[in-house]
Amino acid sequence: MPLAAGRPFAQVDVFTDRPFLGNPVAVVLDGRGLDDAQMAAFARWTNLSETTFVLPAADPAADYRLRIFTPGGELPFAGHPTLGSCHAWLAGGGMPRQDGVVVQECGAGLVRIRRTGTRLWFAAPPLLRTGPLDDETLERATASLAVRPEQVRGHQWLDNGPGWAGLLLDSAQTVLDVRADSAAMGGTPFGVIGPHPAGSDVDFEVRAFIPDMGVTEDPVTGSLNAGLGQWLIGEGLAAPSYVARQGTALQRDGRVHVQHDGRDVWVGGDCESRVEGVVRI
Repeated sequence: MPLAAGRPFAQVDVFTDRPFLGNPVAVVLDGRGLDDAQMAAFARWTNLSETTFVLPAADPAADYRLRIFTPGGELPFAGHPTLGSCHAWLAGGGMPRQDGVVVQECGAGLVRIRRTGTRLWFAAPPLLRTGPLDDETLERATASLAVRPEQVRGHQWLDNGPGWAGLLLDSAQTVLDVRADSAAMGGTPFGVIGPHPAGSDVDFEVRAFIPDMGVTEDPVTGSLNAGLGQWLIGEGLAAPSYVARQGTALQRDGRVHVQHDGRDVWVGGDCESRVEGVVRI
């Protein structure tokens, strides 16, 4: 593609219906002809949690292929880039092969996305690693997050690509009180969740820390919430449908909707384009 023409581009606010309170993703809607180094350089330049590149699908069952980069490297899957890129693709005239379902191809395989009203939902991909955290990882988690062991109500590997280690804490306030030491995390991305008091407008508070991807704390995180939903709903620690808030500590107000339909866990959020135009790479 000639440099002068540029490539269609959007920056989408994900997991919010109010301006600038979600997690933005930069979406290059035509990534053809770009090599890995160019994609990585552009992701470092945007300096967002993730930057994505839409490409023609290699799998005939998919509508498009998505490559997802953080400032520190490429991910096989991430949640808010999945929803934001689908939003931008549809807004740019994309037409899914199947009515009501968009199929995204990415490093983690095929991911289904559906729409209800203005909200998009992705089906949580299978977890690559599950089970309780080993003693060393749990000790490192509590130390690096300044959490007392008695405040931990449960822990689990939730790896759906980024490698999440999850902690269920005793309350939303304990989650908000976390003070993370990235250097002490040892490269493990940690996610924490804790319940809000009964009668609150949301059910859980979530925070996500990614020490090796150039993002100390992620504002709102679809992949982590997908893993948390699979774990908590699967073990009866959360209702089959709930809402999590994330980003409070960063002056955001993301709302992540999690539902189990009897077969899959779906993670949903509102998406709104904030920037549209062309980008020259």
